[in-house]
Amino acid sequence: MAMTNTLLLVAQAALYFTVMMTLLQLRKRIGLGVFVCALGVMHFLETYLASVFYVELPFGIISPGSTVLFSGKLLMILLLYIKEDAALVRQPIYGLLIGNFLIVGLVMVLRSHETVSVVPGRLPDIGFVDEMGWLMVWGTVLLFLDAIAIILLYERLGTWLTRHVGLRFLICGAAVLTFDQAGFFLALHYVSGAPMEVLFGGWAAKMSATVVYTVFFMAYLRLFKDKDLHAEPLPFRDVFHVLTYRERYEDLLKTANTDFLTGVSHRRQFDTQAPALLERALDARHPASLFVLDIDHFKKVNDSYGHQAGDEVLATIARVLRDNQRSDDAIFRYGGEEFVILSARLGAEAALSIAERLRRTIAEVTRDAFLEPVTVSIGVAIAPQEGTTLEGLFERADSRLYEAKARGRNCVVGPQPETLCG
Repeated sequence: MAMTNTLLLVAQAALYFTVMMTLLQLRKRIGLGVFVCALGVMHFLETYLASVFYVELPFGIISPGSTVLFSGKLLMILLLYIKEDAALVRQPIYGLLIGNFLIVGLVMVLRSHETVSVVPGRLPDIGFVDEMGWLMVWGTVLLFLDAIAIILLYERLGTWLTRHVGLRFLICGAAVLTFDQAGFFLALHYVSGAPMEVLFGGWAAKMSATVVYTVFFMAYLRLFKDKDLHAEPLPFRDVFHVLTYRERYEDLLKTANTDFLTGVSHRRQFDTQAPALLERALDARHPASLFVLDIDHFKKVNDSYGHQAGDEVLATIARVLRDNQRSDDAIFRYGGEEFVILSARLGAEAALSIAERLRRTIAEVTRDAFLEPVTVSIGVAIAPQEGTTLEGLFERADSRLYEAKARGRNCVVGPQPETLCG
């Protein structure tokens, strides 16, 4: 009987993982909401099973609700973070927390109804709903803490185990599920009088589930051959801020002078400062050059490797621009994957030389930092020959940027007739 139960649990885990990973893999076609809804729907079943449904295994008595469904849900949240980013993964975390508090609130209101029996012998069991509601709330609070903890731990382990994703997955699952088992057992013991055997048997089952899901996870990565840019792990505080609604933090940063991700001036600074910089150069009868630089196929980087990798690419390219910055240069992140450089005291020939050097350096640096190089296309316009206003120069440089894209990307197009391409 115990062996049969073990095989059934493995089959349940395989079915759960296969369906959820299929939904995750199809998220670009059918939307991520399908995955998130499927994740949330299972919450009532896993809580119900954890409170009343137990089976015997060789190492103790366990519930499939905790072993298969809850352990699977937590590790699915971690996998969603790995595939996407913290800003997205917080949505099911907060949604489950709020939804289960709503259940308890609605049950309190339902108590005030005068119910009638429509089918003889069938009356609502408010006591059962109460019990389930509070267990669901407590379980969701634990899930909220677990989800943040497992992601933070995953990133912290990345400092030492950057390329060992499976080992990080296994360690995180084992550590956080140990904490969860102790926390949920306290509520279960208080509500339903569950014996200590449930605590130890459930812990052993969750450790086994972590191993099984890690094997499934590594098989999934091999099957779909997900490429990994092996970007450096996010700083510990950065992940926490994103998971706990970092927009408030970013709103404060918008009042500063620099873009929080790349360390260069942001679009507002371009709109307010660049016209004065250009005017000052022209008043001194100096030439000025405007570079408009765009990362080639950046959407493909985000789609293939995730937004965390895309952020690392942006930061790396911004670092190259800063490392090659002259005292008369001003660098701006214009928007998305586009940067603008305004260079005083720089004529056409020198501007094209610098643009070509930037193009080559970015390809070389990203080739060393990631598994494949990331290239850029650059359009260049020169003042005063091609315009004396920022708007006119930007329009000319932007047009040449699109010309560089049309010529196959990884190109520099300026006022000279030749095009410099890799």
